[in-house]
Formats: sequence, structure tokens, C-alpha cells
Amino acid sequence: MTREEKKQTIDELADKLASSSYFYLTDSSALAVETINKFRHLCFQRKVEFRVVKNTLLRKAMEQVDSSAYVELYPLLAGPTSVLFADTGNVPAKLLQEFRKSSKKPVLKAAFIDSAVYVGDDQIDALTNVKSKRVLIGELVGLLQSPARNVISALQSSGGKLAGIVKTLQERNS
Repeated sequence: MTREEKKQTIDELADKLASSSYFYLTDSSALAVETINKFRHLCFQRKVEFRVVKNTLLRKAMEQVDSSAYVELYPLLAGPTSVLFADTGNVPAKLLQEFRKSSKKPVLKAAFIDSAVYVGDDQIDALTNVKSKRVLIGELVGLLQSPARNVISALQSSGGKLAGIVKTLQERNS
């Protein structure tokens, strides 16, 4: 790989890291070509980008974007590394969990979810339950609207009762 190709790869990775809030570092070494192709196909179906990267180039890309955000990941950049980029935080975890039913790898080295770092393969179960920002905001809006709905509902039902009482009293007096 020439110096120019390395620089281009670093820039591409840096752009991807800057635009992605979610990525996973995995070790998919020792997988047969057929198995890795199945995994790549699953990634493609779930809109997860799978890239095998050189550790030094990935580290330089991380340093180019924000060296302090990725400090915890630097020690994990050893041995074969592949990166899974996704638009949703838990999709790669679910993908790994499903694929690992039939294969021992890829092994999760770490995950970067909205500036939180999850280290180790034992974190897959926790990562499958991570909710996206959109889902969390929807739940929060629902919780905030709930008391207002209850007040409006109570006022509407009380208003109907009050109108009925007034009408009954008016009919009695007539």
C-alpha cells in the first residue's frame, strides 16, 4: 500500500468515524471465506457496513477525528480488526448475536455507542438492548404528554357531566 493510498484510507475512515455515532470493533480472523461471505451478506441486508482495517490506519483516523474520544479503544487495536458501522446502536449487536449461533466468530472487541465504550465480547447482550436516540425521544415525549392527556381527559369528562347537570336543572325550573 503506497503512502497516498494509506492517507486516502485514513481520510475515508476519519470521515466515517466523524459521521457515525455507532461502530463496533470485531475480530473475524480464522473465518473461512464462505463463512465471512455469509456474514458480509447479513451485514449488507441489515445496512451495516463491514470493513477489515489495519490497526495503525484506524488509530490514525481516530486520532484525526478526536483523539480523546477513542483513547479506551487504542489498546484493543491489536491483531486482526474489522469495523462494523451502523445507523442504529443495537443492530450490529443483534447481528453478531444471531450469527454467533452458528459460528464462534466474529468476536466483539469493543463497541462505541454515542461516546460510550463497551469493551469485551460479554457486552453483546447489553448492546442488543441499547435503544436508539429516536426511540428514547419518542418514549420521553410520550411520558411528558401522559399527564397533560390525563388532565384534558378529566376536564372533558367533567365538562360533559357539568353540562348535563346544568341542563337537568334548567329543565326542572322550566
